[in-house]
Amino acid sequence: MRLAGLSRGLATILSVLVLASCGLQSGGSVPLSVGPGSIEPVPELDGVAVTVGSKDFTEANILGYLIEFALTAAGANVRDLTNIQGSNSLRDAQLNGQIDIAYDYTGTGWINYLGKEKPIPTEAAQFDAVRDADLAEHDMVWAAMAPMNNTYALVTSKGTAEATGVRTLSDYAKLLAKDPGAAATCVGTEFNVRPDGYPGLAAAYGIDQGRAQRQIVQDALVYQATADAKQCRFGSVAATDGRIPALELVLLEDDRAFFPKYNAALVMHRGFADAHPEVARVMAPISARLTNEVITELNRQVDIDGREPAEVARDWMVAQGLVTAG
Repeated sequence: MRLAGLSRGLATILSVLVLASCGLQSGGSVPLSVGPGSIEPVPELDGVAVTVGSKDFTEANILGYLIEFALTAAGANVRDLTNIQGSNSLRDAQLNGQIDIAYDYTGTGWINYLGKEKPIPTEAAQFDAVRDADLAEHDMVWAAMAPMNNTYALVTSKGTAEATGVRTLSDYAKLLAKDPGAAATCVGTEFNVRPDGYPGLAAAYGIDQGRAQRQIVQDALVYQATADAKQCRFGSVAATDGRIPALELVLLEDDRAFFPKYNAALVMHRGFADAHPEVARVMAPISARLTNEVITELNRQVDIDGREPAEVARDWMVAQGLVTAG
């Protein structure tokens, strides 16, 4: 939820102090060099100082580096402020002008930043709603939405799916009503209490939370625990996590379209976006290529193969012909 009044002011001050104490006010250098590819130098961006931010998890870091490499190839003087802890810290850094551009998620913007309780059911409409509201309320510009949708989801192992026939969340709800033990579920701490997590899921699918056998575990542990099918047979996950295909987990279809849409899109302050409209034009072809399949594979290379996010991001851009390795 959005903080208000004094609480929001204190949160902003604290987040700025944290950024300053970590030496992040001006950012660091882009970690790897690139040259032009299909992204060619843009005269209007030559030497323009651009600070790029991201949150502190695998996918967010990859997305941040995609921006950095693209704008570097276009000729901008890019500074790296990726890996900021938490959505609110990233948001406050943008509102305070420490970050010029970042990828963020439409659901996060709508629910966390704008304080809306009811998500919009379709991806395009959710983007339009957050774009219009955030511009009107905070002078923040949303642009170049990607098709990737990193929403919440429930997964199960291939063996459990075959044994139970559960393929949708309605199937899961029916199994839980019939045999709660057969639907034992591992959930992350936030998913267990968020309105767009288990409580809302239960309401949407008619699940009796009193009968549901839930075990709260760290998010990172849900994947293996669900794959093992001993501690739990179902688990809450982020839909584009690379561990889903790596562990052969099965995503359950959200057949009642409950979960909010979390499409990635560029976020910039109005002043920066208006001064440099070329930025969104450079980034649009990249966003268009970021499907769930693409970003899940890039996430997998980091979380399963142990590669660095910057290397994964650059290698993908080189393979796409967008940039060349410097």
